[in-house]
Amino acid sequence: MSAADTEAELRRLLLAGLAGDDVAYRRFLQLLAGHLRGFLRRRLFGWPDDVEDLVQECLLAMHTKRHTYQADQPLTPWVHAIARYKLIDLLRVRGVREALHDPLDEAVPLLGAAETDALDARHDVLEMLQSLPAKQRRSIECVKIAGLSVAETARLTGQSESAVKVGVHRGLKALAARFGVTRQPEGQR
Repeated sequence: MSAADTEAELRRLLLAGLAGDDVAYRRFLQLLAGHLRGFLRRRLFGWPDDVEDLVQECLLAMHTKRHTYQADQPLTPWVHAIARYKLIDLLRVRGVREALHDPLDEAVPLLGAAETDALDARHDVLEMLQSLPAKQRRSIECVKIAGLSVAETARLTGQSESAVKVGVHRGLKALAARFGVTRQPEGQR
């Protein structure tokens, strides 16, 4: 289903739900939950336990604010705005300041995104990371995947900043060796 088709179907279900069709509204929430999961998994890769909680918070906020949706407007911006604010709230609670300045309105659409591609890539990366010791794996997940700073990762994991840096370096070096990736010296790039 294309993004336009997904948008149209979700919009149709929401409007039917707003007109009193409980079955259509329930289906709207179910379909939307799947799209929200994909959207949030890409942004909370290092915190998979938070994804489902945030999906539920978004759905609850959309339910309580459903009266604010304007029927003559596209659905995606309304949904995206609510999801973005909920994500920002979570990042603030976690003390992740750098991510608050990153644009969340990137080219990857909220609706109609191919969740399977993201899930396949996530599975491959997680499988590779499982071969590493826990401290190296966690350091890479936080710094390289979730985009946290070394200081934030140190606070989150209880390690020193130096230990986080060493963990990232050694973990990436081990992965590169394991998967046959060779790095060229700086002057030869």
